[in-house]
Amino acid sequence: MTLSQTPTAHPTIQWQEGGVECSARWRSERGALPPKKVVLADDTLSADTAYRMACEGTALLWRGDFQNARQMLQALGRRIDQSASTDKRGRKPKAPALQAKDPQQSAEESAALAAKGFHQHRQAQAQRARVLGMVLLSFDADYGLSLRRSPDARQACAQAWGEPVAGEGASVASMRELLGLVSAYEWRKNGVEIAALGEAPHNRIYPHYGVYSPLRGEYIALVAVAHTPKDTAALTAFDIGTGTGVLAAVLVRRGVGQVVATDNDARALACAAENLAQLGVADKVQLQQADLFPQGLADIIVCNPPWLPARASSSIEHAVYDEGSAMLLGFLKGLAAHLRPKGEGWLILSDLAEHLGLRTRAELLAAIASAGLQVKARIDAKPQHAKARDATDPLHLARAVEVTSLYRLVAAPLVA
Repeated sequence: MTLSQTPTAHPTIQWQEGGVECSARWRSERGALPPKKVVLADDTLSADTAYRMACEGTALLWRGDFQNARQMLQALGRRIDQSASTDKRGRKPKAPALQAKDPQQSAEESAALAAKGFHQHRQAQAQRARVLGMVLLSFDADYGLSLRRSPDARQACAQAWGEPVAGEGASVASMRELLGLVSAYEWRKNGVEIAALGEAPHNRIYPHYGVYSPLRGEYIALVAVAHTPKDTAALTAFDIGTGTGVLAAVLVRRGVGQVVATDNDARALACAAENLAQLGVADKVQLQQADLFPQGLADIIVCNPPWLPARASSSIEHAVYDEGSAMLLGFLKGLAAHLRPKGEGWLILSDLAEHLGLRTRAELLAAIASAGLQVKARIDAKPQHAKARDATDPLHLARAVEVTSLYRLVAAPLVA
């Protein structure tokens, strides 16, 4: 199996079936390369054999019953969990999770151990995704599935991959990816109710596939209550990295006269445009494809950058992981130059990175100061999502004490 040699061509996956060499377009949202070895698999394959093959890097192109393939995926997940809980001698290894702080440890030692636990957790997640990604499905040219008891997922695929292109032919993707497409399709159909947008039913956001869903309402609520520098109707605001457009919509619902919302992802901008239109606020928001700031000045500039300085493994993870704090630092460095006199930058940031040993509060405040800014005020909120209360989550110790803050930043006065 090889990638197509044509630079502009899509990756191609190859396998043998009935003595014939077959190929199809390879699809992977996280950018994984096509597996180098592909074998056909069906309902006769045992979960133990499938797990061994998947761990060895052999992909299983499913030719049996769809629901049995789904059960196989669940069985692989159980074996991954079992393997993580015991070593080859049946002993329980140290879990890739945060450990309670030892009062004898220094702050630096505690941070280093927390960071180590986080990176172990990420490695375990990556290994899990790699193994589960070895169960493959073949899609017809119209995204249909030919397996017994398979659902009609053509609309879900079209929303994520775009409408089928004539002559493009079949494609292959992992079953895990398909389940993600279907889940995103349901979220897009049903929407997410946002209390800060007012009363139902005119308060729903409909996230598109690959665009982060605004399930964590505390950061939205902070924007809804933060003090504005002057009469809202006279304000111009920038929403940097708008995503679904939810914060731009909240600003308009608060009475802000004009909002410019930017994102560098065309998928996010399409999502935002649809949401703003259905909320009836599109006339107050100008969408622009840009990396951070648009041209001009604003009274309020809102940014909710990814909270964790780590590498993302897929496009949707860019809403959570910001390698090297690139977006955070870029926002801070450019903020003062885009603020009107007496304007404010609203930085929305969780302190989860601090509890994971990935960034200190001192480093954040130093970055703010070096950008010629100062903190005028800060408002905090505790997260209400389920993981904050889930003691089985590997990052529970950090999530349990997490605080999300809105920093009201202003240009620091010049020192004579």
